[in-house]
Amino acid sequence: MAIQRSVLLIIGLVISSCFFSVAFAVSGTATYYTTYVPSACYGNEDQGVMIAAASDVLWENGAACGRMYRVTCTGATNGVPEPCTGANVTVKIVDYCPGCQGTLDLSQQAFAQIANLVAGIINIDYTQ
Repeated sequence: MAIQRSVLLIIGLVISSCFFSVAFAVSGTATYYTTYVPSACYGNEDQGVMIAAASDVLWENGAACGRMYRVTCTGATNGVPEPCTGANVTVKIVDYCPGCQGTLDLSQQAFAQIANLVAGIINIDYTQ
C-alpha cells in the first residue's frame, strides 16, 4: 500500500513539474519583417500572417519549423516610450533569420498586435 502511494505521489510530481516548466517565459527581443514567402520551412506555401522567423537561438537546424510561440512585449529597447500594447500574440515559426539581432523576427502584423511598429525592436517574453 505504501509503495502504491509513493508511485502515485511520484507520478503526480512529474505531471505537476510539466505544468510548471511550461508556465515560465523566456526573455528575448523581437523585430519584424514584411516578406513572408518563400520561407525556409515551407517554401512558397502561404502560412498566414501570424508567423515568425527564428534566430540561431531557437532554430536548432530547422527543428523550430512549425513550433508555436506565445509572445508578449515587455518593453522598449531603443527609447520609444511605452511601445507595448498589452496584448500577446501566438506565432508559428516558418522561417530562419540567420544573424538576426532579435530572438524572434515577427511578421509585421504579429509585431503590430503587441507593440508600436515605430519601436522596431522590443523586449519580449515568449513561451512555446
